[in-house]
Amino acid sequence: MLVNNASEAAVPDQDDTIPSGKGLATGKVGTFAGAILSIASIAPAYTTTASMGLIVAAVGLKMPALLIAGFVPMFLAAYAYREFSAETPDCGASFTWSARSLGPYAGWMAGWGAVIAVVIVLANIAAVGATFLYLFIGRLTHSETIATLGDNKLINIVTTLAFLAAAGWAASRGISSSERAQYVLVGFQLVVLLLFAGIALAKAMNGDAPSGLSFSLDWFNPLTGLTLGAFAIGLVGSVFMYWGWDTALTLGEECTDPKRTPGRAGLLSILTVLGTYLLLGVALMWYAGVGDTGIGLGGTDARNNVFGTLAEPVMGGSGELLLFLAVLVSTIASLQATFLPAARAMLAMGAFKALPQRFASVDPVCQVPRFATAVAALVAGGLYAITALLSEHVLLDTIAALGIMICWYYGITAFASVWYFRKRWFASARDAVFKLIFPLAGGTMLLVVFGISVRESLKPEIGSGASIFGIGLVFYLGFGILALGAVLMLIQRWREPEYFRGETLPRAVSGDPMPAPAEPHSHAL
Repeated sequence: MLVNNASEAAVPDQDDTIPSGKGLATGKVGTFAGAILSIASIAPAYTTTASMGLIVAAVGLKMPALLIAGFVPMFLAAYAYREFSAETPDCGASFTWSARSLGPYAGWMAGWGAVIAVVIVLANIAAVGATFLYLFIGRLTHSETIATLGDNKLINIVTTLAFLAAAGWAASRGISSSERAQYVLVGFQLVVLLLFAGIALAKAMNGDAPSGLSFSLDWFNPLTGLTLGAFAIGLVGSVFMYWGWDTALTLGEECTDPKRTPGRAGLLSILTVLGTYLLLGVALMWYAGVGDTGIGLGGTDARNNVFGTLAEPVMGGSGELLLFLAVLVSTIASLQATFLPAARAMLAMGAFKALPQRFASVDPVCQVPRFATAVAALVAGGLYAITALLSEHVLLDTIAALGIMICWYYGITAFASVWYFRKRWFASARDAVFKLIFPLAGGTMLLVVFGISVRESLKPEIGSGASIFGIGLVFYLGFGILALGAVLMLIQRWREPEYFRGETLPRAVSGDPMPAPAEPHSHAL
């Protein structure tokens, strides 16, 4: 048995092979391992290069302030997840908890938002991986032709699909194999990112940076110099950058201590990433500035690929190779880890008949939902191919759209927590803070940002500027796909109404027993 955290008591060997009620293996993930898997899902290197430009485009020098502002609602919402997980650990997470608290329709839409957001980001991550694969090989072989292959739309799509297939296969091998690989992958990318930030900061402090900026505490103040629309769009990008910390929460049934480990791992991951982002954000902006010429973060090149633009100026030739490899490693780690919550959410929805029961199938050997994993890979590949053909800058559009989806289902889950624990609001000071004040504040912030962001996404200039019938592509990818979920929900209600009648997952309050899911189906895929 692999011991994941030296501070946690080892789980007896005989428990390692005991499946959960849905057929998943138990006793596999400790606090440190859970935090590593969450950080892998967040993928700091990938996320920074893909989305930092979106925030700068919206708020300029206020980028560090938005990194803090985006952390606040995510941190507050984290307590909703932690309290739910402590009482009823379940791989369905947002779906299961929202359905128990707010009813089947709210639960289904929260689950749909969680699943489709993860499916879309899988393709996004794979596309960045494809770009950096060719950048790394091209720089290694001194071939500009190879380095630019990722810009070729057909090659990019084919390579992205290959990345998705490989990562889906790896995620189907079992939770332990995913966990062991992540220690190396996550550790490497964090070390390289800290090295990059240190070099950039040293050059900026020594006056050897092209920006010519002087450090200012005003960079961290979100209350001045921003319009509401700019703040909302920047906040959507910032929220996206923290997304993924809840991967540990979807592994609750597979943790060494299902009641405590998931919450601790989630909080550890989000705090670690906050420090990393603030260091990177200040380093990038202080060194490069936010202008739209040269290597400025507001320029087209940096908006599309921050590290691809700044790697060589900051770290030189050999350092550039190291950073490109770190981003490539980040995408590989994130792809493997991000399949975990998507597949497990679909498994839970299938187990409670919110999706066809085929999604509840679990491989009898590896004890993972291979069918759900394969579906996630196929849908992610199809969505990416379609979006890439509609938009020249698909990453900007999908990141803006993902922020909308994240605010949606995190917000629902936060309100679900408030209502579920309503009989315990004033049982103690701790309960008042963690079961009422924190989730209520976090949910309110997220849903306000959701509403403003949907309104702003109607404008074609948001994201890449792509539009259909005069309406921004971000709106179709964000709110439009959520609306599609409502249609699919009605179809599923017509096909299998038991879940929607509250028969498989009835509404409950804190203290009510968790219903048993349908018997897991074992299928080798």
